[in-house]
Amino acid sequence: MLKSNQQFKGKETFMDILVNLEKLNSHVRKVLVPFSQAMIALHGDNLKSISLYGSAVGEDFIPKKSNINLLLVMKKIDPPDLKMSLKLINQGRKKGIVPLLLTVEHMKSSTDTFPVEFLEMKDNYVLVYGKDILGELEVNSRNLRHQCEQQLKGGLIRLYQVYLEIGLKEKRIRSLLINSLTSFNPIFRSLLRLKGKALPIKKRDVIGGLEREFAVNGAIFLKVLEMKEGRKVEDNLEKLFGDYMEEVEKLCIICDRMEM
Repeated sequence: MLKSNQQFKGKETFMDILVNLEKLNSHVRKVLVPFSQAMIALHGDNLKSISLYGSAVGEDFIPKKSNINLLLVMKKIDPPDLKMSLKLINQGRKKGIVPLLLTVEHMKSSTDTFPVEFLEMKDNYVLVYGKDILGELEVNSRNLRHQCEQQLKGGLIRLYQVYLEIGLKEKRIRSLLINSLTSFNPIFRSLLRLKGKALPIKKRDVIGGLEREFAVNGAIFLKVLEMKEGRKVEDNLEKLFGDYMEEVEKLCIICDRMEM
């Protein structure tokens, strides 16, 4: 049911206020529409915008494997707002929806702290409800190189630590590699951005650009991408893990030495 502060005029319906649905993958649309309807009904005027971003917008989306990332911009976020969202968000997560709740003020004051994330969102998103707050957001990118270096080095440390926890368990090593590559993809694109290059959307093209500009072995990253896509990779997993860490370490050094 609609909250009392979310009333429609005349014959207007939820489907009338959701926009750009024709731009979405059919699977994404099927999952996104009822979730968005419920979120609008729940929060009313406090919910200012809903945008879909990331792989769910592009050709790399894999139904039931890829996340459906949603940015929900609120006027305010208080404990009661979070509490009333718990059940709905839990239901959404079971269908692959990963929501990010931010206030307008938080977004405006955080672009210099998280330039990678906000630039990634702005590069590849579809507004589905409300005001285009993300499109109007001005991102301060002066800390972009620093954030890339920080996340590459932090990701490499995590590879070391998790490997020491899981040992030689192949299934978990495979999962570790896939999750690592997913988290690094925005950083790879940001490194190309720092070089002033056109930014590919497809992950394969991003890896290709990374190989050309930074002389890393893109074949290593492609093998992990193929694992993520469900393809069988004919390679020794232990060797692949070692080679992967070596290429990430190269990027850490390159990023550290980049001059801006």
